Amino acid sequence: MGDLKSKVQRTIDVVNNGNIGLIDELYGRNFFNRSTPSGVPPTREGYKRSVRALRTAFPDIHYTIDDVIEADDKVALRVTAVGTMRGQIAGVPPTGKQATWTEIHILRFADECVIERWGLADQLDMMVQLDVIPSPGLVPAAV
Repeated sequence: MGDLKSKVQRTIDVVNNGNIGLIDELYGRNFFNRSTPSGVPPTREGYKRSVRALRTAFPDIHYTIDDVIEADDKVALRVTAVGTMRGQIAGVPPTGKQATWTEIHILRFADECVIERWGLADQLDMMVQLDVIPSPGLVPAAV
């Protein structure tokens, strides 16, 4: 897979630097995003749309790679994300608050390009920190 660490870092730079143009370089023409938001096509163009929306909501977003695990043609990443919600995302108005959350990404490579992606973010923790929802520990129990 060539210089794996460099390729993985460049996929993270797409979000960290808002370098949407890197998607065409790093992701194959037949790229399929298995974790696309509802209503967004699972293609490179859909992924660009998702990254733009994320950076609009969190213009200062920054991912730090915590772990990288390689197996066959896949790479699993655990990242820590930090960002301040300055714009709307998924119908949620901006809160102006900063949050830190964890994400897991799995990338499948072929011909030196990402051809499949799975992603999972700890959105519950993020939404609690942003004061969008109350902490589950603070929800009154039914009597």
